[in-house]
Amino acid sequence: MTNPKNILIVEDEPLIAMMLEDFLDALDHQVAGTADNVSAALELIGRGGVEAAILDVNLRGGEQSWPIADRLSEAGIPFVIATGGSGDSIADAHRARPMLSKPFTMDTVERALAGLSG
Repeated sequence: MTNPKNILIVEDEPLIAMMLEDFLDALDHQVAGTADNVSAALELIGRGGVEAAILDVNLRGGEQSWPIADRLSEAGIPFVIATGGSGDSIADAHRARPMLSKPFTMDTVERALAGLSG
């Protein structure tokens, strides 16, 4: 796979989502959409054009991003799991996925996305 350009951001903290959007722009990626819950993310994936994703594990209202991860896996779309680390439990089906630890830096986001291409 070539370096994915259209990246879905699934993040429930608006400031973190905006920071990721800025990082992606600086790294010459496009934001395919931003979602803060499972249903919004699944809708964006259903529309098409998502080449990769950054998924926050824990979302508002006690939701976790595993239904999104499952859908991306089924579609063959690579993704990075973003975690704060403090008690985030990774679903068994996705333990081998690349991880992106919070707090993010542009360098760690760049390395995580580059790892999806090869």
